Formats: sequence, structure tokens, C-alpha cells
Amino acid sequence: MIRDIVEKGDPILSKNCHPVTRFDKKLGRMLDDLTETLRDSGGVGLAAPQIGICRRMVVVMNAQEEIIELVNPEIISTSGEQTGFEGCLSLPGMYGEITRPMTVRVKAQNRQGEWFEAEDTGLTARCFCHEIDHLDGHMFDELCDRLYTSEELDEMEAAKEAEQEQEQQ
Repeated sequence: MIRDIVEKGDPILSKNCHPVTRFDKKLGRMLDDLTETLRDSGGVGLAAPQIGICRRMVVVMNAQEEIIELVNPEIISTSGEQTGFEGCLSLPGMYGEITRPMTVRVKAQNRQGEWFEAEDTGLTARCFCHEIDHLDGHMFDELCDRLYTSEELDEMEAAKEAEQEQEQQ
């Protein structure tokens, strides 16, 4: 079932989420709802509080467009660094430049409660960090100096392209 996405200002987004302790059909339905809502939104990650559920679970879409379900996730190691623009389904149309690790390894449980580890780089690593932040009541806009609209990003990209063209001439 596709759920409404909660937007900044809703108190659930600033709460510390509770650990998942029951691995049952209800949990499976919640993970299915997270996945359906994520696919419908066009985003690459979604945390349970973003659909009004104060539980420690997220879904992340990797570069192969596979969904990674993380229940009670924790980051166990990071390496490298990447800086780029990030957005959030709970703060639509706004973007901030943020530095995150290039590689992130997480430990989590699957829908049956079995522990596993997952590691990825680039956008997926960024997503792991972003979504796990949501579980601790934090949003990406706390990590950047300023927010940009999509129009401002387009203007910045066009100016960068024009500058590169002039350098090539």
C-alpha cells in the first residue's frame, strides 16, 4: 500500500525510533508499504518515520535498482569521503550540499530477524547514512549551510557547463 510521506515539521521526524522486536506478518506488510511508497515516489531511500511509523527500519534502492531492507540498522564502518547535493522526500524540492562517507558498511536484520551486513559506495552509501539519520530524528538540512531549490541547482549546473565550454575553446 502506498502511504503518504510525512513532511518536515511533523514531530515524528524528530523522534528517536524504537527498535523492531517482533518479526511477523505485520512487519512484512510495513516493509512492503515502505518499498511501494519508495518506488511510487521516485526516491532512492525511505525510512519508517517518513510514513508515520516510529520503528527502526529503512529501505534503500541500490545502483541495480534492488531494494535493500534494513531492520534495526547500524553503521559499523565507513571510509573515504564524497560531497554532493542531497534531497529528501520529507523536504520536497529542497537540496543541500553534504559530505558523507564514500563507502558505508551496515549491520541490520532482515524481515525474518536474521542479522546480515551490507556494504556499498557512492549514492547507496549516502542513502544508508541519510536514512539511518532519520531513525535518530535527524534530517539532512541539519548538515548543510544552506538549502537550494531545484531551479537554483539547474542554474548552477548551466553556469558550470558554460564555464567548461569556454575553457575548451
